[in-house]
Formats: sequence, C-alpha cells, structure tokens
Amino acid sequence: MSEPASWPLLSTLLSLPLLGALLATLWRREAGAQWVALSSAVLTLLCSLLIVATFDSQDPDFQLLDSASWIPGVNIHYLVGVDGLSLLFLPATALLFCGAIVAGWRRRHAPAAAAAPPGVYFALLLLLEAATLGVFCALDSILFFCFWEFTLLPLYFLVSLWGLGASRQAAAVRYFLVMLAGGVPLLFGLLALAFGHAEQGGALHFDLPTLLATALPERTQYLVFLLLLAGFGVKVPLLPLHTWLPALAMGAPAAVTAVLVGLKLGVYGLIRFAIPLAPLAARELHWLLAGFGTVAILYGSVAALAQSNLRAVLAYASLSHVGLVVLGLASFSVSALQGALLQLLHFSVAASGGFLVLAFLQRRSDSTDLSQLGGVIHRMPLLSGFFLFFGLAGIGLPGTSGFPGELLIIVETLHSHTGAGLAALFAMVLAAAAFLSPFRQAFLGPLRNPDLATAEDLLPRELALLLLPTLLILAVGVYPRPILELLRPSAEAWVAALAGL
Repeated sequence: MSEPASWPLLSTLLSLPLLGALLATLWRREAGAQWVALSSAVLTLLCSLLIVATFDSQDPDFQLLDSASWIPGVNIHYLVGVDGLSLLFLPATALLFCGAIVAGWRRRHAPAAAAAPPGVYFALLLLLEAATLGVFCALDSILFFCFWEFTLLPLYFLVSLWGLGASRQAAAVRYFLVMLAGGVPLLFGLLALAFGHAEQGGALHFDLPTLLATALPERTQYLVFLLLLAGFGVKVPLLPLHTWLPALAMGAPAAVTAVLVGLKLGVYGLIRFAIPLAPLAARELHWLLAGFGTVAILYGSVAALAQSNLRAVLAYASLSHVGLVVLGLASFSVSALQGALLQLLHFSVAASGGFLVLAFLQRRSDSTDLSQLGGVIHRMPLLSGFFLFFGLAGIGLPGTSGFPGELLIIVETLHSHTGAGLAALFAMVLAAAAFLSPFRQAFLGPLRNPDLATAEDLLPRELALLLLPTLLILAVGVYPRPILELLRPSAEAWVAALAGL
C-alpha cells in the first residue's frame, strides 16, 4: 500500500451524498430538495475528478488511503483506498447519479409515495450513491460487505414507492430477498478468507492488502471462490440467478433502472475479491467463468429478441453484455482485463443513457411498450436520435466506447476459449437484431399513440444531460489510449499476482 492520504479525499467523497441526503430530507419543498440533491451530486462528481487528478497512474498500489479502527476486537477497520482498477468507477458513478437526479425532476407521484416528504426520493438516491461509492472504495472485506448490503434499502423503497405499475412492489420484494440470499454465501466466503489467513499462522485479518499477500491452501481457495462466485453472481447477474432483472426493469423507475444496469457491482466484486483472492481455484475453474459468460451472452441476446417492451429489451441486452465481460475475465490476461474494465465503464454511460432516454419517453407517452409506440421520430427526433446512438454504442459500433473493450475481449477469448469466442461473435449479431428491430417498431413508421401527437421533444436540461455521455462515448471510442494506459499498471499487477500464486 502507498502512504495514507494527507487529506481524506475518499471519506469526503462518501460524506457528500450523505450530507445531501440529510438536507434533502429536511427540505420542505420539492423544488428545493431537487436542487439540494443535484448540488450534492455535482460536488461529489467534482470530488471524484479531484481524486482522479491526484492519483498516480504509474503506481499499481492502493492510494489515497484513509484508515481508522472500527471493531478492534476482531481487527476490522474502516479502510478505504483506490487503485487503477477502481479509480474510474468513482466519476462514472457520480456522473450517473447526476443524470438519475435530473431525470427524476417533475416526475409524476405514485399513489404509494403520496405521503412521503418531498425530498425522500432524492435522499434515497443519494444514499444509494454513497453506498455504491463505498463498494468501490472499501478495502476491508467486512466494510465492503456493509456497503454492499446497504445498497438494498434505498433500492427497495425507490422501487416499491416510486415504481411503475401494480407489479412494482412484487419486483422490489423479489429483488430484496434475492439479494439478501446472495449475501449469505458472500459473507461466508469473506469469513472463510479471514479464517484461512489466520490458519496460515497470522492473526485474523479482513483488510484486502493483507489478504492479497496471503497464499491460501488449495482446498480453501476452492471454497472461497465458489462462495464468492455465488454471492457476486446474483448481482452480476449470472444465469439462473437473473430472475430479478426483468421484473425490476419493468417495475422500477427508469432512472433507478439506469443505475442498476449501468453499474455492474457484481462483476467488480469478481475482479476485486473472487479471482485475486482465490487465484489457483479461479484458474482451474476458468471453464466455469467462460461457461457462465457464454450462456449469458447467448441467452440475453435471444431473450431480447422476444421482448415487446423497450425496457425489457435493454434489460436482457445488458445481461448479454455483462456475459461478455465475465467471459473476458476467464482469459486472465492484461488486455482482456483492460477490455472488461473498459466495458464496465462503458455500461455506466451507454446502457444507463438508454434507460434515461426511456425515462423521458415514459414521461411523455406513459408507456414503453412497442404496441403503444410507433412514429416517435416524427414528433421527437432528438429523443429518437439519442436512443439510437446509445443503442448502437451498446452493441459496439466502431467509433463508440463499446468497440475497443469488446475488441480486446474477443481477441483474447478467441485465443484462450475459441469456441466461446465464436459463440460471442454470433451473439453480437443477435444483439444488433434485438435492438434494431424494436427501434424500427417504436420510432419509425406511422404515429400510433395519440399522446405523442402533441408531445414535445427533449427539454434543454434533458438535452444537456444526454450530451455529456454522448461526448464521452465518442471520445473514448475514437481515442481509448489514455484510459487503457491508466488501467494497465494495475491490470498487469493483477495478472502477475495470479500467475505468481
């Protein structure tokens, strides 16, 4: 580890959304609560950019450390820090929540949330942001688990109170229970790590740097890897642990779905904990990762073809995309890891951007069902153009940020798992058809929905919100080298540690 930071930037980053959530809850008028929430999100984004500027990209160790004793009896600490693998997720998360807050302005109140104070919706979003940033910063396994579980509470209330349709409460309960169930093997896996370290002659430790420096016995590694794979696989999601995703995509507010789809916390958990802490088991079970990834790629693409709602199409497409990332991790190479991380960052911009566009469309038409749409481009050419752009970026169109990551993964996969790589190439063709066909039905042709006959195109604030991710997608797609160079030192250290153990 590097030396502790002179100023606790990461703790400040985590505190800003918490403070904003408190102020938004106390605000009596919704307009004021909205501005408080947006101000807090923007300050969080600026703080994350300062962290990126302070970070030494040539140092693969954990940096900007902030530590304090938390539960000294069992050696559990408040320990936060970042390396090249987690650094860029901080501004990506902050930017995504800025978009989610803006997308939630002037929304229609659900009857279930009528009695809630005006600022609670935005306070819950900010609490979710703080917990998500904590997942990316935590370097103590128990602290990581606490942040991981804390994301469930705000999501449950956001979906059950402000969701869409009569199924929103069922979707919220299903998500909450499935994630709680997934937390059981995750916690057991993290405890097995600490006990395995103690059996090697050391004290009980939960901090990630110490655990990474410990070579666990082979039997313990298999146990830890399978437990963590099950725990993180629920959130990835891996088949057959994906059943919560379609229901939540249909029942959650579109801005909340953008957060869930854009931030792949489960895959980050595999990269940060499951694979490097049980490297021998991960290498021996590479076929398991490749198999889960390939099945998700094919299933997500085929399932997206069969959907009749744009939200469901994007949800299943995201399942296919994340399968490609898991497949890339099975290669255990620097290029594949760079591609996987670049794809995860791409999801937070492109996939979430598509759901934000659907949030604006839902507000104007009260539906994202294909049977209720048609000819949208005649009344809303800007909205239609942005949806097309985010969709094409999602399928890896050259010149967008989805292309370099997919290319790196496919090249490495064809070398290490040729059959799976060919299946992934076939699934990419299906994914293109799964997007273009519903786009044609919903946005082209005659105008069928009377509610859209008088609908207005994107408002200035909505247009400004979508322009920034568009520019980022184009910039990274045209010139990905700076991000790849930032990722390389930590990716090389990650792969070298796997090879050494």
